[in-house]
Amino acid sequence: MLADHAPIPTLGTADLQRARAFYEGTLGFTPDDEVPEGVLYHAGDGSFLVYPSGFAGTNKATAMSFTVPAADFDAIVTELRGKQVSFLTFDLPEGGWDDGVAEFPDGMKGVWFTDPDGNILNVDATG
Repeated sequence: MLADHAPIPTLGTADLQRARAFYEGTLGFTPDDEVPEGVLYHAGDGSFLVYPSGFAGTNKATAMSFTVPAADFDAIVTELRGKQVSFLTFDLPEGGWDDGVAEFPDGMKGVWFTDPDGNILNVDATG
């Protein structure tokens, strides 16, 4: 039924202009379409929607993840740090943290951070 259709992650925001400044200015996305519900951004082979919501930032789990090539991971982390993005840490079932970067025994690395509304985003790469 739904397996043949691409999902579109949706991220609520209390302030669409502030969210646009973050997604466009800090993370470098270009709006793909401005729709009545908010702003649609293209990312890789998919897209995501940022839309006004009174429930913005209430999800305490990862809302959206980006898997990047391992060769690009460190440069992306450096660029995020340069744009004053702060990384989250939390208890891991395995692996550990090195300056905000999770390192897992299988070689995977990841960082987690929030947008201005508290939506949790992730960037990861398999080594």
